[in-house]
Amino acid sequence: MTPTGPHIAVVDDEADARAMVGEYLRLHGFDVTLCEGGRALRAHLQIRTPDLIVLDLNMPEEDGLSIVRDLKARSPIPIIMLTATASPIDRVVGLELGADDYLPKPCELRELVARVRSVLRRAQGTPPAPAPASSPASAPAASPETPSRTIRFGTKWLELDALRLRDDAGMEQPLTRSEFDLLKAFADHPKRALSRERLLDLADARDPDAFDRAIDVRINRIRKKVEPDPANPRYIRTVRGLGYIFRPEGD
Repeated sequence: MTPTGPHIAVVDDEADARAMVGEYLRLHGFDVTLCEGGRALRAHLQIRTPDLIVLDLNMPEEDGLSIVRDLKARSPIPIIMLTATASPIDRVVGLELGADDYLPKPCELRELVARVRSVLRRAQGTPPAPAPASSPASAPAASPETPSRTIRFGTKWLELDALRLRDDAGMEQPLTRSEFDLLKAFADHPKRALSRERLLDLADARDPDAFDRAIDVRINRIRKKVEPDPANPRYIRTVRGLGYIFRPEGD
């Protein structure tokens, strides 16, 4: 039976590893295309856009980080990095370039499937259906625990239903799903100090080998998009020894 699930592109120069990952994903209902490197991936993208890319970082034809940089500059396709030799700084750079997750090789294939499904849920999440229209007199009061559907973050507006970040003129600012999830976590907990561990849990952004820099690089990416002066953040502040706090007024 031909798989009819989400379309996954597996990019790895090692034929055996590529085939093993592809076969396991097919067994779990995914539609899989195997690519031996960046050139093959780009040729495939001309024909079909995958729902997610599983990408090996260490390939002789083209470095995986270069592929991440190129793809994320042009497309929001989620990327899970696989690597056997990359150092923590390589993983940090990959996350900073926009990759959505990573796993060390050799990886536990059951964990890979779980992470693929988790990233797809974040990337393909659909907004809730709007409530039926009602007159102002009969409209229920908003719960104080529920943030408004549009939240001000410094120089930008976060639209919770549309899953996007825009400026005052309506121009959209590119935002990865992990960045959106972090902004939403801050929006749900304004003026509350959140530890790195808590933010990773709230944003469903936990890495298999958790380290502080994984969350820090995401925060730095967000600050560059919402802070008037990212080097001196006013809205997403660092709490020394703990984590971060979102201050809507920027005080």
